[in-house]
Amino acid sequence: MLRFALFTAIFMFSGALLEAQEHVKQRKVKVLPVPAFGYTPETGTYLGAVALFTIDAHQDTLTRSSNAKVEFNYTWRKQVIAEVQWNYFTRQEKWFTQGLIHTSKYPDNYFGIGSETLDADLLSYESLRTKMDINLLKKVGKQLFTGLGLRYFNYSGIQSDSSLSAFPELVPSSNFGISAQFLADQRDQLLTPTTGQYLKFISEFNTSQANYLRLSIDARKYVHWGKKFPQVLSTRFYSNHVLGNAPFYDLSLLGGDLFVRGYFFGRFRDAHLSTLQTELRTDLFWRIGLSVFGGYSAIYGSTTPLSSSHFKPNGGLGLRFMVDKNEKTNLRFDFAIGEGGQTGFYVSFGESF
Repeated sequence: MLRFALFTAIFMFSGALLEAQEHVKQRKVKVLPVPAFGYTPETGTYLGAVALFTIDAHQDTLTRSSNAKVEFNYTWRKQVIAEVQWNYFTRQEKWFTQGLIHTSKYPDNYFGIGSETLDADLLSYESLRTKMDINLLKKVGKQLFTGLGLRYFNYSGIQSDSSLSAFPELVPSSNFGISAQFLADQRDQLLTPTTGQYLKFISEFNTSQANYLRLSIDARKYVHWGKKFPQVLSTRFYSNHVLGNAPFYDLSLLGGDLFVRGYFFGRFRDAHLSTLQTELRTDLFWRIGLSVFGGYSAIYGSTTPLSSSHFKPNGGLGLRFMVDKNEKTNLRFDFAIGEGGQTGFYVSFGESF
């Protein structure tokens, strides 16, 4: 009942803000502040505030709009999360930078490594986390970019009311990584794509207690049709591979809002993750839309032959509320189900992919 009341309040508040925006002329920078509310397997219910910045600094047809987000959340599990994200194009998209700065005090659950870990293995622990991920890419062709990325991740203050001896890998650590990146981004919008395709490849060298490599590929395709009831079919294949002895937090993690909705983020972790996700979105009336999504994922180690236990299905339904008609940006409410009765409720600006 509380979640429904908060959901309704956010929906009405967002609508009032948007009606006011309709009478404001186009700006180079638009700011949309809204309360944040949601439920995810890893946080439980959370409350907070988020400000979405839509940036059209150059206002020319050769430069897509940029965006940034500042968010602060407090969760029912007493987690405190502060985060800044950005995606920014210079004029005519000659350069592109994207990044994330994250800090949190984070009670969390750990189940161990592998695809067959049990709920009974759950260990609750607390940690302090700092993450910085900054990328700078140069245009080398039409909507083609290449460049470098720097990534720093620090886990400290790990403690638990239970013994940590069952998981010797669960110790404070940090890593620093430098990556070479290639990006082909032909999407019409960054937050709510409707047409085009996207391909990103990362090859990253990391140093921690031991050195290791991380390779990832992210391929997406968007198909749009319909006039009276516009529809978008989006498909994503994502694969992440860790080669070497990485800290427990930097292995491939299944779950979360951006990768495999419906699972606790990190419920399953191992060296390799491959996932195929698809989503159908349709506009209904006014600013309201619906979505249906689902997929299949594999989480596996470097030496273990693939079996049925490595594959995890997920699926769900979503409500869309368009918060910016010019940029066609949606406020997204998704409910997802994973294997074994796991569920997640997600609220976010823009699409999962």
